[in-house]
Amino acid sequence: MKPILNIAAYLFVSLDDLSALRSKMLDECNARELKGTILLTGEGINLFLAGKEDALRGFLEWLRTDSRFAPLEAKESWSEQQPFKKMLIKIKAEIIRMNHPAIRPEEGRANFITPKKLQEWLDRGTDDLGRPVVMLDTRNAFEVDYGTFENALHFNIQKFTEFPKAIAAHKEQLADKTVVSFCTGGIRCEKSGLYMREIGMEHSYQLEGGILKYFEEVGSAHYQGSCFVFDQREALEPTLDSIPFEASNRKNLKVS
Repeated sequence: MKPILNIAAYLFVSLDDLSALRSKMLDECNARELKGTILLTGEGINLFLAGKEDALRGFLEWLRTDSRFAPLEAKESWSEQQPFKKMLIKIKAEIIRMNHPAIRPEEGRANFITPKKLQEWLDRGTDDLGRPVVMLDTRNAFEVDYGTFENALHFNIQKFTEFPKAIAAHKEQLADKTVVSFCTGGIRCEKSGLYMREIGMEHSYQLEGGILKYFEEVGSAHYQGSCFVFDQREALEPTLDSIPFEASNRKNLKVS
């Protein structure tokens, strides 16, 4: 087994003591020689960390002793080397910026689909009710270039704040389809899924755990290329091993 454990995790939960949390978390991470990035916001936490297995699992155990973080689940992968240069904890306004304050995942999630159930739908080409399934990539354009689901739609956005306007413009086009939104680890879809429901897209779902969870449970089925990640590994292949960018892995359908 490779020596460095990498985790990605997020949780939407109300937080009001951000400066104190930042100080405590930074002390714990530094004591365990962890590196990576943690975002703290009033709406929750988002983290990407790497380090030795015992140290990283110890940090998660410590974090979950705070009842607010007890439900936190992490997606795991392994690497030969530490993919982060330093340990950063930042205080932000939103975990993932969308500029729609009425969208609050903590108060209720959109409908989601598990990776294995999604594979069933994609194998068949329809959902359980016989509706055509459309995969919707909510990531930024450069991330999509590394890889995406076969025939996935995307809007060539440069930042997530552009997504609401883009999906609203294509609402009618997708009205007779079942739409499954996805992103790297699921966090963007917590908001995109709620927004699609808000604008009346009743047959919309989010992929639970995003691409990384799909790789973990399903592998490469119906996926082409690799998945960009925000550390020095650059991208992961469906085996969750790091892989260099391949220009040939750019087969997706852009919605103009």
